[in-house]
Amino acid sequence: MAVCLSHGGTSTFHSNAPSTELLVGTVDGIFSVCEDNHGIWRVAKRGLEGLNIHAILIERQSGWIFAGAEKGSIFASRDNCQSWERREQGLIQKDVYCLSAVQLDDGVKLYAGTEPAYLYESDNLGETWKDVSSLRSVPGVSKWTFPAPPHLAHVKNIAFDLDPKTMYVCLEQGGLLKSNDGGLTWEEMHGFDEDISFELPEGAFPDDVHRFAMSALHPECFYLSGGAGLCRSRDKGLTWQHLTTPQMRIGYPDALLVHPRKDGLLFTAGARSNPRTWRSSHDADSAIARSRDGGDSWEILTGGLPGHIRGNIEAMTMELCGDSYSLFAGTTDGDIFYSEDEGDNWCRICEGLPAISKGGHYLRLR
Repeated sequence: MAVCLSHGGTSTFHSNAPSTELLVGTVDGIFSVCEDNHGIWRVAKRGLEGLNIHAILIERQSGWIFAGAEKGSIFASRDNCQSWERREQGLIQKDVYCLSAVQLDDGVKLYAGTEPAYLYESDNLGETWKDVSSLRSVPGVSKWTFPAPPHLAHVKNIAFDLDPKTMYVCLEQGGLLKSNDGGLTWEEMHGFDEDISFELPEGAFPDDVHRFAMSALHPECFYLSGGAGLCRSRDKGLTWQHLTTPQMRIGYPDALLVHPRKDGLLFTAGARSNPRTWRSSHDADSAIARSRDGGDSWEILTGGLPGHIRGNIEAMTMELCGDSYSLFAGTTDGDIFYSEDEGDNWCRICEGLPAISKGGHYLRLR
């Protein structure tokens, strides 16, 4: 069984045994990295060369694997990445940033988020797609933007509540949207802040939202990562507490994982500062952090990791197998780090891959 590591794809897997294949989305296609009997990971095959693969989705019910590409549409494979076919009928916006799937009573539904910020759904494994036009009916749609030209916001992350009809969409930049009815209607769960460089007041978070995650053990507890740090809500998003500031060690967090069975266990990763600084420093100075108390305190993980990680960590995956779990992290320098002991110790299992990157982030670090 395989798991995947990509910027906008599946990030938590449940398996009967540790997987020996990792599908990695890079700026030059998908790489299959496999572990041999001696614990050595090697590239076994690759596909979709020339495409920046933002998202990989493994749909467990069908066995299909889906890939979303920057300015390249959606592809599907039913033979474990040996061959690919386009799945884009009905997809008007083809700059795909994220993919997600949810099991409903009548079957599996796929979702794709794009730039410009549109949401698409498919109930036939991507054979046809339909625009969820209600997403753009919220009052704040006119303020959706992005700092870099052409200043178009994108859907960066799609997540679901325990009730699969309740879904959350993270917009970069446009805030957090919630639907209680499977996307028929939406509400905005944010305030627009003109300046995200200062510490946010209690109860507010900026419109630069990267990831949404919730605690399966405490469904009222929500977490967000974004341009101004990490935020937590203990009342289903009615009020928010700002946990970090841009001046802290991870000032620009992206990855966000919440363990579904260990109370209070979270992981995040990202750069020391905003990507605006990377053009001059050519250094993201990224790190991985762990919290065991629901985000009240964080520790930077160092065991086995390089003393300095120049590339940004732009993808993380957690695989749970019974009582144990493993972690994978990928960087814009093409390194993959792996831990099988809760992040205490890491090893580099692959290096020299093309960048694992959202859009052109890796170009800022050259």
